[in-house]
Amino acid sequence: MMFTKRLREPVMRGEITCSVRIWQRPHVKLGGTYPLGPGHIRVTAIREIALSDITPSLARRSGFAGVVDLLKTAKHGKGEKVYLVEFVYED
Repeated sequence: MMFTKRLREPVMRGEITCSVRIWQRPHVKLGGTYPLGPGHIRVTAIREIALSDITPSLARRSGFAGVVDLLKTAKHGKGEKVYLVEFVYED
């Protein structure tokens, strides 16, 4: 799971613990670990949500200023399904 450069440090400090992704299908799995910096993130939950479930609060929890800011980054390729991925960072 990749993060934009500005989000990497807050994720590693544990300040960001979720990410909204727009994919055709999930690219991560529950319990999976993905390298980031000197450690990795471990996915603790993943679920499909509706686009309307993306609130300003969720956008801020994900490290973005607002919904529009999040949506500019969240879409990957031809994806149309919205996923909320929750995770923890582990050293």
